Order: sequence, then C-alpha cells, then structure tokens
Amino acid sequence: MPRATGATQHELSRIGLFATLAGETLHKLAQNMRREEIPAGASVVNEGEDGDRFYVVLSGMLTVSQASRGPQGVLRPGDYFGEVALAMNMPRTASVRALTPATVASCDRKTFDELVRHLFADDA
Repeated sequence: MPRATGATQHELSRIGLFATLAGETLHKLAQNMRREEIPAGASVVNEGEDGDRFYVVLSGMLTVSQASRGPQGVLRPGDYFGEVALAMNMPRTASVRALTPATVASCDRKTFDELVRHLFADDA
C-alpha cells in the first residue's frame, strides 16, 4: 500500500474552487487532505456507495460515468468530485475511474463540512 501524504498548500491554491479561501484556511485544509496515487484503470469511487470523502484532482485524468447514462466526462487537474454525496448526504451519484495514472487529494466529511461546504452554498 503506498504511503499516503498530505497535499501541499501550493497544490491546493491552484484549484479554482479554493481560490477564495484565506491562506490560513487553505493551510488547514492542506493539513487535513490525504494524497493518493491512483493507477490507470483503478476505481476511486463507485456509484451508489456511501460518500465519505471529497476529492480534488492534482494530476492525471479520470473518467466519470453513471450506470444509467454512461460516460459523463473527464476530470483533469483542478477539477473536483464527491461534493454531491457529502453536501446532500446521499450515495455517490457517479463512478470515477482513473484513465491515466493520477494523483488526487481528499478530505473526510468533518473537514469538508468545516472548510469546503460553504464554497458550494451558491450552487444549492
């Protein structure tokens, strides 16, 4: 099992979603994010399972698909996923699989609720 390390504040500052976060908040978020290396073809989340983490893409490309609708798009560095399951407290709405070797950073529900959820307030 690869050793999980945190995401850096610099990496997170390049994610558009986090552009409005204060440096102190970004630093705290970086401390609470877990970096994961995903091999090509590996599944990150599966549609229908409980959502307990929010993810941002640091490198690589991942594909998003839904059982009923097929492929839904490609995620690239700077994109994010997993917010719907956490914000709406519902199962995963799509599956995400790595197209290429990828690096993602993720945080748990507590960190999402404290530091990220408010960024989606306008979308609700």
